[in-house]
Amino acid sequence: MIPTLLAAATAAVLAALAARRLERWNIGMPFVMVVAGGLVGLTVTSSVGAILNTTGAQRAAELILAVLLFVDATEVRGGRLWGSAPGLAARMLLVAMPLSIAAALAAGGFLFPALAFPVLLVLACVVMPIDFASSERVVRDRRLPSRMRSMLNVEGGYNDGIVSPLFLFALALAGGAAAGGHGPTHALSTAVPHALIAIAVGFVLGTLLGAALDRASHLGWTDSRSRRIVVLLAPVATYSAAVALSGNGFVAAFVCGISFRYVHRALVARRLRSGVEAEHTAGSASAALSRDFTLLEDMTSMLTAAMWFVVGIAGVYFLSGVDVPILVFCVLALTVLRVGPVLLALVGTELSGRERLLAGLLGPRGTTTIVFGLLAFNGLPDGDPADTIIVSTVLCVVGSVLLHGFGSGPAIDRLTASGSARRRARARPAAAAPSP
Repeated sequence: MIPTLLAAATAAVLAALAARRLERWNIGMPFVMVVAGGLVGLTVTSSVGAILNTTGAQRAAELILAVLLFVDATEVRGGRLWGSAPGLAARMLLVAMPLSIAAALAAGGFLFPALAFPVLLVLACVVMPIDFASSERVVRDRRLPSRMRSMLNVEGGYNDGIVSPLFLFALALAGGAAAGGHGPTHALSTAVPHALIAIAVGFVLGTLLGAALDRASHLGWTDSRSRRIVVLLAPVATYSAAVALSGNGFVAAFVCGISFRYVHRALVARRLRSGVEAEHTAGSASAALSRDFTLLEDMTSMLTAAMWFVVGIAGVYFLSGVDVPILVFCVLALTVLRVGPVLLALVGTELSGRERLLAGLLGPRGTTTIVFGLLAFNGLPDGDPADTIIVSTVLCVVGSVLLHGFGSGPAIDRLTASGSARRRARARPAAAAPSP
């Protein structure tokens, strides 16, 4: 155990020390941690599957996902819940994402005829949500139009929160079917009350914590460190409260993030407009929000680095004998099952054809897929369904690290540069034409 922890810490430190240099080579923390985990995995003699299929691993994955959902709900840029391009974001979340899950469901049914429908739905929910953890620079790349950056940022922030209720419903349905008992009605009757409780808990706690943090700061009861601690503990407290009340902890954390961010930003902005200056309100509301979220963002980076390391170890164990259907399914999931729905969803928008294609290509998989896959592996009985999902999870994530980690930059270069060149070429003859 200690050598494994030492290897993970060493890899993370080296990646952090050379972060800017590695970024020039299109290498990020995920790639380094996956490679390090793979090297460690070659020396692991115990069963990785047995370690991952434990209650402790499941609880750790659940808590990590709750924190990530909270962070995703608070990181959307542009000052609005749907960013600066709400129409485009809505198309990606409400049209492209359902179409991609349906396409993955159809492809899974063709490639895995022995798997039941609930298991196929779980698999689709695992492999299709995008996460820019493996390619963070994409949403900051100034070569992309601002509306596209906002659209992708909102999609990456909200898609896992929207998919999680469907994933948990499908997992409950698959577990009931495997046990030979409960059907869709029971799974739905369980999922809906849990979701409603979660929405109420997340909204109430997010609003109360956001208002309490602002009030305590106004009274001078807090300092910069204590405010960061409040933000860090908000998703943990919300997840725990929701689970204690028989609610969906993931949905609660996501809703808490939305309401907390909205209240926090609104109250800080009001103080700035009223001329009340203090250490925590110096600058803009966005700057104040960023300062209070620094500790949570750093902790999230550490948690995601640990997840990538685990994927590297699991990759050595699970990918030693990948079946052809799983390989084909993962290749499709990372390419056409994402690109096709995005192209359809963006028909009729102001984005050009190349920009629509680029939006489809920029769909990395990351921590959401990892956590969903681990939860499904733990939630399903041992056998072919659970094995298919965990192998697909690891293969999709490792494939995305390679495809999107190294390919996003060249794709942006080619599609944005060629588009700009054509626009300049069209503009030159008009500029050179003599006036009548």
